Amino acid sequence: MEIRWLSHSGFQVITDENVKIVIDPFISNNPACNVPVEEIDADIICITHGHSDHFGDAMEIANNTNAVLVANHEISLFLSEQGFDCVSMNIGGTIALKGIQITMLDARHSSSIDFTEEIRPGGCPASFLLTLEDGTKIFHAGDTALFGDMENIIGKIYKPDIAIVPIGDKFTMGPFEGALAAMWLNPQIVIPMHYNTFPVIAQDPVVFSNFVKQLNPKIEVVIFNPGEYYKPEIIKE
Repeated sequence: MEIRWLSHSGFQVITDENVKIVIDPFISNNPACNVPVEEIDADIICITHGHSDHFGDAMEIANNTNAVLVANHEISLFLSEQGFDCVSMNIGGTIALKGIQITMLDARHSSSIDFTEEIRPGGCPASFLLTLEDGTKIFHAGDTALFGDMENIIGKIYKPDIAIVPIGDKFTMGPFEGALAAMWLNPQIVIPMHYNTFPVIAQDPVVFSNFVKQLNPKIEVVIFNPGEYYKPEIIKE
């Protein structure tokens, strides 16, 4: 399994069975992204919420690849109006696609569809838990504040192996809150996201890493550059 950071909150997960899952593909208008949108391959595209820096190029990538789009009810309605088939789901639900289990979980943020001529409701913001073919669990927190269910529900019940959390501050958690989220989620590996795309969310990920080491030194912090691939090693119990 490989994980590629496309920058901001955009990731591509390539499973051992070569299923390609893309989350929040903000590519073409992203100053930090060095990957052309035409090069992104996907079987599944997950959209955490309606903001343009997360919805991004989902429709173009789906057109190019025939990927299945996964989003909440309101975003799915919007996609249907644009002529796309979309799997609609909501907080707490799980679906199975191409051998992958996708669970939509909570996030604390907002979710308007803000890139159309008239701004429209985007439903509830979400996070995603991906359970891969071998049972590895990847949690993408979406845009979110710190909230107690990260510990009491996501950490204790869903038990992710890998957690991807925002650290940019202002619109999401900052480095310290992101480190607290990592402690509560208690994964083997944590990856920071949603930082340094724009000056307003400039952060040093090493500060986040140091906070994580103070709170739970057993968690491995992985920092990598936009466009890079990372092959995690998960210890199976």
